[in-house]
Amino acid sequence: EMISDCVANALLSAREIAWSLKDKEKPLYISSIKKEENETVIAYRYLGMDNEYRIPFIDDASVENSLNCLATCCYLLIPPDLIAERMARLEPVAMRLEVKEGKNNCILVNDSYNSDLISLDIALDFLYRRSQDKPVKRTLILSDILETGQSSATIYRKVAQLTHSRSIDKVIGVGSDISSAASRFDIEKYFFSNTKAFLASNVFQELHDEIILIKGSRKFGFERISEELELKVHETILEINLNALIDNLNYYRSRLKPHTKIICMVKAFAYGAGAYEVAKTLQEHRVDYLAVAVADEGRDLREAGISASIIIMNPELSAFKTMFDHKLEPEVYNFYILDTLIKEAEKQGITNFPIHIKIDTGMHRLGFNPADMPRLVSRLKGQSAVIPRSVFSHLVGSDNTEFDDFTRKQIVLFEQASTELQEAYSYKILRHICNSAGIERFPEAQFDMVRLGIGLYGINPVDNSIIHNVSTLKTTILQIRDVPASETIGYSRKGTLTRDSRIAALPIGYADGLNRRLGNGHAYCLVKGQRAPYIGNICMDVSMIDVTGIDCKEGDRV
Repeated sequence: EMISDCVANALLSAREIAWSLKDKEKPLYISSIKKEENETVIAYRYLGMDNEYRIPFIDDASVENSLNCLATCCYLLIPPDLIAERMARLEPVAMRLEVKEGKNNCILVNDSYNSDLISLDIALDFLYRRSQDKPVKRTLILSDILETGQSSATIYRKVAQLTHSRSIDKVIGVGSDISSAASRFDIEKYFFSNTKAFLASNVFQELHDEIILIKGSRKFGFERISEELELKVHETILEINLNALIDNLNYYRSRLKPHTKIICMVKAFAYGAGAYEVAKTLQEHRVDYLAVAVADEGRDLREAGISASIIIMNPELSAFKTMFDHKLEPEVYNFYILDTLIKEAEKQGITNFPIHIKIDTGMHRLGFNPADMPRLVSRLKGQSAVIPRSVFSHLVGSDNTEFDDFTRKQIVLFEQASTELQEAYSYKILRHICNSAGIERFPEAQFDMVRLGIGLYGINPVDNSIIHNVSTLKTTILQIRDVPASETIGYSRKGTLTRDSRIAALPIGYADGLNRRLGNGHAYCLVKGQRAPYIGNICMDVSMIDVTGIDCKEGDRV
């Protein structure tokens, strides 16, 4: 609302434009959106004239983004044919900044479909941050930068400046223009007239123990370099979209009061998304705390270079020294843990070590009872080894309206107990009780801090919808066969066909973590953007899907 008011006040004398899918009277009316296998065709009417364009996406977010872009183009009086041309050239996300494991202990950062100074700066910054804490050589493989409107001398002077500012150790140039500017680079350097010459060289063969940014204009076909360097281990991968993760973080941040801090849960390998990569990304976006389950997880993050504050939610008695050594702050939920921790800290001469007090307000899992507060305050005030950094509790049913009265009772109990603790100290003790669902449904209970878990990874626990999809499990089709009606598919003949069908076999099964209960039509994959349900029982290493009516072939992505 505040932003809308500011925009309205700033643009009183300007034109405005709005698009609509329903109101034909709007300046920009979207008359149809047709999704095909791997692109979307959008027809629109602007100022009484009908036009259309295509984008190489089929997801709803990309379609909406394109409509906002279309509105801007219409506002700026960009011709329809130019809009259509530029929309068609948009790059799918998969073509931008992919990070993959490479051969010979290399890490590949692939941006091999685009090359300009702005995107080069972004990619080099990403490369630098990605390798900041790793003792590896930073290498840039760069093609000629085409169609910039600037002279070659200007372009490659700027490129040389960027490589210097991002601490690049080696540059490999492909193309006549960059080769002619070799003298501008004062680092290890090699130049080739074309991609084929580079792939045939010793320079290519000897790449090892490097983090490599592959950045090229489309015409140079740098995807061949990526394919040759990529370590091909398994056709099945779990793809993690860190941009979507940050979109989810910002989605919840937008619902917080200005001074409310945020804890992000990265336990259990960051819900399977990769603890280090997720933690580093969150640290760069200045979250206040990270939280893991056990001390070993926290130690691993510290040794990988993560410096953000880390809470250990389930501290083990044998791990106190690890927590002291790596500045990992434990949750304390009973007197046994507290007394043992104090004794160990005193033995090592440690004072004022931060801890996080948990109060049980209804979960009945872990935590001090509210009635324990006088004894807890007395014990804490009678020593100097540890100090409470925060006090918190856990909501039981904040995602369900059926339990709202119980949730409010929990909040009241927590406020009373935490106030009792706070009154014993002159400094501020942070209070937090809201989880992902609580952030949305109980904003009055934000207190000083909130804990973001499942919502960070894209699942809205209130309605079980996807906010921004973070994880995508991908595999390929091993084989396709035509099977007549009345035949069965898989073990125990569970998958009975009611029609002549095309059945695809996939190299993924329950040994890979694919739940057997998803078989027999209980879930589906996406093939060329279309639903293909599992058929028959899911096997140990293989599963089958029904691709009848889908134009696909062996080797296609699922």
